[in-house]
Amino acid sequence: MSKRKRAVLEVIALGVEDAVAAEAGGADRLELVTDMAADGLTPAVETFAGIRAAVDVSLRVMLRLTDGFRAGNTDALVRVAGELRTAGADEFVLGFLDEHGGLDLDAVERIVAELDGCRWTFHRAIDRAADRDALRKQLAELPGLDAYLTAGSPAGVDDGMPVLLTEAARRGEPGYEPEVMVGGGLRLDHVPPLRAAGIDAFHIGGAARPDGWSGPVSADSVRQWRTILDA
Repeated sequence: MSKRKRAVLEVIALGVEDAVAAEAGGADRLELVTDMAADGLTPAVETFAGIRAAVDVSLRVMLRLTDGFRAGNTDALVRVAGELRTAGADEFVLGFLDEHGGLDLDAVERIVAELDGCRWTFHRAIDRAADRDALRKQLAELPGLDAYLTAGSPAGVDDGMPVLLTEAARRGEPGYEPEVMVGGGLRLDHVPPLRAAGIDAFHIGGAARPDGWSGPVSADSVRQWRTILDA
């Protein structure tokens, strides 16, 4: 068996304490958000700056100002993206749909233009898209897109596993060049079949928090994931 590259482990961080614990546990990258009651919104610039000063790992900052997958005020999204860029942010997470479940290409293109070549993830809006394949092909030429965060289904990885395995097998086709980063109800027992399919990027939120979202990230929980991914 050829030597596989080390899997990427991304952990959601709400603040400095989370970030330090996630890095100590072996996270490769953090997704920075606020307000998990709304499934993660853009954190304050000051929060980003504090975390950036506290850890060395890569930071991807959420660009999302309202609950749901509609862009809402695109001007405000572009403005906050610019403020974060000025503060030193250089990786992002975004993704918007229209009222019919199609890609809101105008909003995404405007924000990506502001990012000026920075790397970014299209997040789980893909799991709510009317046509995943069409969405991927529409995004294929946009600069910086290097990952899709997906569970394969709005309901989570348990339901989405067949879609995840199918999309992993299409890696390299037009629209399928970005890596599949699996997250959304992800459990340790999902890892072996996903790794066997060639998936090597994983995203955890609640799984890193033994006390739920009211408690902090646990370095030990992250370390458990790191150990399984490296096995």
